[in-house]
Amino acid sequence: MQRAGRKLLNADKLTVPCGRPVVLKERCKGCRLCVEYCPKQVLEMSKDFNEKGYHYPQLKQGQEKDCINCGYCQEVCPDFAIYVEKVTS
Repeated sequence: MQRAGRKLLNADKLTVPCGRPVVLKERCKGCRLCVEYCPKQVLEMSKDFNEKGYHYPQLKQGQEKDCINCGYCQEVCPDFAIYVEKVTS
């Protein structure tokens, strides 16, 4: 006997939050913590350098709408070089 899957009663009304990571390039020291802790893996290290000579994170091409606004990147950044803006529709 197979058990029926469970489903939320209001699943049709739920939406996934969307965000946009903003990187302050000149504050970044290239520690990669934001890239490593992103649960959706939307960040990557840029090939470019900031004024201090470090690679900084950037949003991966084609994944502009995949950020779920969790805020992990801004929480783990020791230099406050990244934050997430909430995107509404």
